[in-house]
Amino acid sequence: MTPERLKECLELIGWSQHELAKRVEADKQLVSEWVLGTSDIPASIAAWLETLGQIHAKFPNPKSWRRAP
Repeated sequence: MTPERLKECLELIGWSQHELAKRVEADKQLVSEWVLGTSDIPASIAAWLETLGQIHAKFPNPKSWRRAP
């Protein structure tokens, strides 16, 4: 996974770098390194994020579910 794709997946999922760090129990600095491309993203995390990103792209959050006033 490239740093660009990582950023795309985080945007699709709606997570910040901080949220990803919490979810995978990683140091915030390490996640920052993944985003900057200075550290490799582990394959298991990349595959998981790719799957989540694809799901969120196919099934985005509903926007029109609220009742009209």
